[in-house]
Amino acid sequence: MNRAPLGVFDSGIGGLTVARALFERLPQESVIYFGDTARVPYGPKSPDTVRRYAGEILAYLLGRGVKALVVACNTISAHALDYLAARCPVPLVGVIEPGARAAVAATRSGKVGVIGTAGTVASGAYERAIKALRPDTPVCAQACPLFVPLVEEGWFDHPATELIARQYLEPLQRAAVDVLVLGCTHYPLLKPLLARVLGSGVTLVDSAEETAKVVAQALEQGGLATAPDAAAVHRFVVSDDEPHFRRVGARFLGEKLQIVEVVPLG
Repeated sequence: MNRAPLGVFDSGIGGLTVARALFERLPQESVIYFGDTARVPYGPKSPDTVRRYAGEILAYLLGRGVKALVVACNTISAHALDYLAARCPVPLVGVIEPGARAAVAATRSGKVGVIGTAGTVASGAYERAIKALRPDTPVCAQACPLFVPLVEEGWFDHPATELIARQYLEPLQRAAVDVLVLGCTHYPLLKPLLARVLGSGVTLVDSAEETAKVVAQALEQGGLATAPDAAAVHRFVVSDDEPHFRRVGARFLGEKLQIVEVVPLG
């Protein structure tokens, strides 16, 4: 049994939806979460910059003795996963492959939609991952840049959010997708609103839940799981603005964040 913590990292706060999914699926596993709040957002930054920042976080978390790493950020997964994997001596899981696999498994019509930040959508990472599994699948991808600030504002079910959602989702509805991948870790908090706008004929794929399933399998296969009755300790580390992280992070986790450290990188 391996009692070392899991490392989970993101450009900021959104990856807490992945952390929450891990807490629910693996309640015995301790987690160290790093949010790069000093340098968020990563979406508009160049792939080279994203790789450099992600490499610094990887080195930090490996220094904390983590037994596996979860890249809880679609932008980092899109631009830097191969770069990180080449430098990572422990199992590494990103959020794009699990979401793509779940989408391909869930579609009946073969028409899949993806929503994400401008950077994730421009990278084409979801289309590549989906088409690698099912080459004939048409993928309709839509950038939804206003969703992140609305979620951080706590406007999960606000009339303004619904108005913007209807505008963003209209091309996906025209394309008649029957599966929608939530390709940003902020978006699971909008699930009820998105489901209402799209209707019951569209399945929503939450990459956070799918990623937690893959992490559980990786720990089991690698003999890295801790004892089922272990008491988990979760630590949160940010590079700046700890009060904002505590306040908004509580919305993402559904609970107060107990231990938050500030560690500047770079």
